[in-house]
Amino acid sequence: MELENCDCRYFISYSGVKLPLKLVNELEDESHLENRNTYFRGCYDTDQRLLLLEKLVYGDVELRHVYTYHANGTLAEAEITDADGEINVLRFDETGAALATD
Repeated sequence: MELENCDCRYFISYSGVKLPLKLVNELEDESHLENRNTYFRGCYDTDQRLLLLEKLVYGDVELRHVYTYHANGTLAEAEITDADGEINVLRFDETGAALATD
């Protein structure tokens, strides 16, 4: 994922369990990041859809979600990488219903 084409912002947490996750409590001043142990980075496209979510703990990425969307704006795929580097890919149809995994 190329971050230079995204609008990256930083947050304290997220809410909900439905994908894509919703980042909350935006950190307005990035200079305070060095004083935080844990925070989230969210990268958005021009339509303000979340493309990348990373949980950073002491500067290391502990959790990563990469989202892609259907033409109608619903979530098409979520690639989730956990702290151990294991990747789980979830796919959804145009209505947002989960598709069977391989």
